[in-house]
Amino acid sequence: MSYEDYLASEPLIITAALTGGVHGKEANPNLPETPGEIGRAAAAAEEAGAAVVHLHARRPNGERSFATGRFQAIDDAVRTHADDVVIQHSTGGTGVPAEDRQLPLRTDPPPEMASLDMGPLNRYDHLTSENTRGTVDALYEEMCDHGIKPELEVFNDGHLNEVHGLLERHDLVDPAYATLIFGGGTLTRPRPRNLFNAVTNLPEGTLFNTLAFGRHQLPLTTMAIVLGGHVRVGLEDNVYYRTGELATSNAQLVERVVRIANELGRPVATPNQTRDILDLECE
Repeated sequence: MSYEDYLASEPLIITAALTGGVHGKEANPNLPETPGEIGRAAAAAEEAGAAVVHLHARRPNGERSFATGRFQAIDDAVRTHADDVVIQHSTGGTGVPAEDRQLPLRTDPPPEMASLDMGPLNRYDHLTSENTRGTVDALYEEMCDHGIKPELEVFNDGHLNEVHGLLERHDLVDPAYATLIFGGGTLTRPRPRNLFNAVTNLPEGTLFNTLAFGRHQLPLTTMAIVLGGHVRVGLEDNVYYRTGELATSNAQLVERVVRIANELGRPVATPNQTRDILDLECE
């Protein structure tokens, strides 16, 4: 994807990351945690313009869960409240056995998409996500077994190399879809030039999504719109609407992206357009 795609008014896919697996209502009381809250948040985000909802499951106490049953309850709530939004499950995690990260892929029906971390990264002061190639391949193969489109999560430049390697090891259904992630720690530093470089270094034909944490969410996703890419926003990545002002909902963050896209002349993709753009099948 490129600036030419922006000029051609290619539809913009907006993903809403509704809740995440780390902070909870202590960070923002509007962050959804229960299946019902997440289902209603998904419906509001879809109405605002999101085509995809990125989901984490939580236990009743708010802590993260990888259990298939917890994801099933959330999916059921999303399908009850939302219209036709694309469901994407998270498989990323720290401090859990690799086999547990396959559990979110086993709901009935399975999600149409799932995240796939492309390599190791440090999380906080004492947690590391290993994401060995063996783990990545095992998750990828299970996604394919269930017809799930992998969303390749790229946290740094080394992960860009791993995207190239994955495409060499496996025949991904075109187009490959990578999310470029910017933040602290072992993530790519959130700077405009780094977004340009990451886009340039993607394998040819790869579509890209962009997310950035905290205050960097708005400027870098706006850049991605102009570069012909897609964007992710939501309370998982940023609990504020602006400095010192907590976001009232995931939908509020989606609405802002839609307004920006409209001003820039970029149409917003519907869920069905998103299914066509991403070819949501795996072989």
